Amino acid sequence: MRLVELVRWQWDGYHLYHRSRKNLLIHIVAVPLFLVGNVGVVLSFVQWTSIGLFSSLALMALSLGLQGRGHAIESLPSIPFSGKLNAITRLLLEQWINFPRFVLTGGWLRAFKQSQLG
Repeated sequence: MRLVELVRWQWDGYHLYHRSRKNLLIHIVAVPLFLVGNVGVVLSFVQWTSIGLFSSLALMALSLGLQGRGHAIESLPSIPFSGKLNAITRLLLEQWINFPRFVLTGGWLRAFKQSQLG
């Protein structure tokens, strides 16, 4: 699947996998943490600071761990990854494209208002 098709595929089902109020709250905090960590990794390579690199990687791992816990409480589980490259690609697309798009288009707020506490 081409990158554009993968973005569209992920977006088309995005609202189905983000219905739980707890998961939505986790994502609104955890995705920005991932983005900060991701930028930190790049800056750490440019400036070659090992402390910054490890801190940024830890922040990204924490973010993904939190998001994984959030998805585990969803009534409809996410579609499993088909491999390592699929996992990396889908995770980056969610963090950088589809979740920000979900927030900016009002999808997050609509889902939050319609969500149950679970």
